[in-house]
Amino acid sequence: MSLTAPPKDWYIKKIARDEKGWIIFSLIICLFMFFWMILWHVYGKQNPSSITYTTTTAEFTQLHQAFSDKYKIGEDNNLPVVMPPAESDVFLLGQMWSWSPVLVLKKDEWYTFHLSSKDVVHGFSVQPINMNFMVLPTYDYTIKFKPTETGEYKIVCNEFCGIGHHMMIGKIVVVNDESELGQYGITKTN
Repeated sequence: MSLTAPPKDWYIKKIARDEKGWIIFSLIICLFMFFWMILWHVYGKQNPSSITYTTTTAEFTQLHQAFSDKYKIGEDNNLPVVMPPAESDVFLLGQMWSWSPVLVLKKDEWYTFHLSSKDVVHGFSVQPINMNFMVLPTYDYTIKFKPTETGEYKIVCNEFCGIGHHMMIGKIVVVNDESELGQYGITKTN
C-alpha cells in the first residue's frame, strides 16, 4: 500500500448533510462534557481538596514523628500504630518501602490526612476504595477523609519507587470503637 496525496482542493468540497449533522452533534457533546467537568468539580464534591503546602523533608519528618509519638497505641511490624482523635490532622510518611504509621480511625469521623514523601515520588492508593494520589518529596498534600465502613484497608504505592516497590504496603484500620482492635491483630499497649 502506498501513500497518495489527497486530491487538490479537497477541503473546499461540500460536506454531506448527514456528516455535517454528526460533526455538529459531536461538537455539542464535547462542549457539554467540557462544561459539565467544571460544574462537577465545583458541585459534585468528588474531587479531593487541592491544598498543598511546600515543606522540607526534615520538617515533615519531625511533624510525622511528633504525631506518631503523641497518638501511639502499639506497634505492628516495627511500625507505630496510632489512633488519633476525630477531626485531627494525620501525618502519613512514604519512604522506601513503607507507609508509616499504621492508622486506626473511627468510622464516620472526619480526618485531615497530610501526605509527603521522604525520598522519591510515591503513589498513595487506598484499597479497595477509589482513593489515589501522587505524593512528592518537599510537598505536604492534604486530603479530608471520612471512613464510612469498618475494616482493614491497604495503602499501596502505585508509582514505581525502586526495587522494593512491590512491598510498600501500609495499613488503615477503621473501627467503631477500641473494643474491635483485637480482631485486626492490634494489641493496645498504652
